[in-house]
Amino acid sequence: MGKTTIGAKHGPIGFSDSQKAPGFFDLRRVPSHTLRAASRWLLREARFVFLHASAMKPAPFKYIAATSLAHALALKAEHGDEAKFLAGGQSLMPAMNFRLARPAILIDINEIEDLAGIGSSGAATRIGPLTRYRALQRDAAFARAFPLIAEALPHIAHPQIRNRGTIGGNLSHADPASELPAVALALRARFRVQTAKQERWIEAPDFFVGALTTDLGPDEMLVEIELPPAKPRTGSCFMEIARRRGDFAIAGVAAMVKLGDKGECSDVRLAFCGVGETPVDAGAAAGGLIGHTPTEAAIRDVAASVQAMIDPGGNVHATADYQRHIAGVLTERALQTAYQRGRDGH
Repeated sequence: MGKTTIGAKHGPIGFSDSQKAPGFFDLRRVPSHTLRAASRWLLREARFVFLHASAMKPAPFKYIAATSLAHALALKAEHGDEAKFLAGGQSLMPAMNFRLARPAILIDINEIEDLAGIGSSGAATRIGPLTRYRALQRDAAFARAFPLIAEALPHIAHPQIRNRGTIGGNLSHADPASELPAVALALRARFRVQTAKQERWIEAPDFFVGALTTDLGPDEMLVEIELPPAKPRTGSCFMEIARRRGDFAIAGVAAMVKLGDKGECSDVRLAFCGVGETPVDAGAAAGGLIGHTPTEAAIRDVAASVQAMIDPGGNVHATADYQRHIAGVLTERALQTAYQRGRDGH
């Protein structure tokens, strides 16, 4: 099954082989890691993108407002990678203005009411992909059930973005520095994706396959996020370090610690954003805590294991060494906080 990236068939900057801009160099000769770094740099430097994108215009495209999920999926089946779904538009539209993305067709799914809202399926909680960040922030019952998400949401961009941006758009965009993909890993979320003919479920670790790349096929849409029920005696914590409030994280961590009857750790989960090509599941680094009451020394050992496990690439905001250092510091703080919250029943 093909992978979905921000550039679709047109490549990271949007020109197909027959549509090279005058004087534009051949992208096929540029190493893939260089293109990924360039794309991430442009997307991360918000000041650069938004100050200059205002003077840019997207390439010509056709706009279609889907009237139902079936209609949207039929359009995607017909046009494949040439079409993009428009939800909140908080990542797609700047990319189009800067011509990092050049879809021929925009399929607006905002009027499909079935794709928004919070519900339940048995013991699991279901979130529609069109649910806005702000809707989750305002839902007190949801915040009590999933405090890890509630703690991560204020770190996402700025209030204006959270008013419009969608959960499904964030996850499908798959920026490795974004908060929600790491939270999805820690929560063991899974995603229901659908085409005009069939559907399938994807576990969170299998959904994120590269920088700005998911396992979604060219005719698939993310139609549901499923969260397993929270377990008792579980504490969680989300922390990140960024240059400024609302910036992408230099490094961030989502931690969950479940306690046994005697206060020992029975399950420990760690997931990071900003330190790899995808969100990083680092739960294996905490294996030594299972069955034990965590000591400061044991938690420091986990932090050291995390630092050895991750492979941050560095960026305009921080060197790889600094990202690795921050990841270790956040590991210690988040594990201590999550354990304390689990012990106190928070």
